[in-house]
Amino acid sequence: MTPAEFDNGYWYAVQLKRFAKSLGVPMASALRKDQLEELIKRFLAAGRIDAPGPRTPARGGVRDVERGLTLQLPIAKYTNDKATKDFLEREARKIAPGLGRRSGARYRLNRWREQQLARGIPITYRDLVVEYVRLSRTEGPFKHIPHGRYINFVSDYFAAEQGATRAEVLRAWKTLKRLNIPKTYQSLVQSRRRER
Repeated sequence: MTPAEFDNGYWYAVQLKRFAKSLGVPMASALRKDQLEELIKRFLAAGRIDAPGPRTPARGGVRDVERGLTLQLPIAKYTNDKATKDFLEREARKIAPGLGRRSGARYRLNRWREQQLARGIPITYRDLVVEYVRLSRTEGPFKHIPHGRYINFVSDYFAAEQGATRAEVLRAWKTLKRLNIPKTYQSLVQSRRRER
């Protein structure tokens, strides 16, 4: 398989973990989908297994949500559960009343949190809420994430297809996943033009 063939496929996390384990990637089951995709693509291009990039250090013990979330609480064992999300939303609206949810903000917030902790920068839940408000208020579209096929597809589809519904986007995404082409809105449009 070439890197281009890999990119043209759509891989579920469980498939990527299995493939990475078969290649001998250390800690494959603990890596995110984007991290696995990057390691596999580098292997397909260079024929060697690189070490995964920096990760948030694993910490045992009690989850932060069980300790009681407060703005002063240092982030030690973060969980992306409903209680934590509700806390972030509630505290963000205290800073910015009427703040709406912005697609992609939570994803970027999680990557920001991971980066801070991986660099050894201690942060509190107040830091997290402030960053969430900043991300939610950012003007214009977010920059595409390098591995976010679905996220980028949905964003591009809604931008180009005025009045599109979520059901239409999901149908188009399911079609695109089956095709042996890059998983982008532009590729889908070009594929449809060739079919005519």
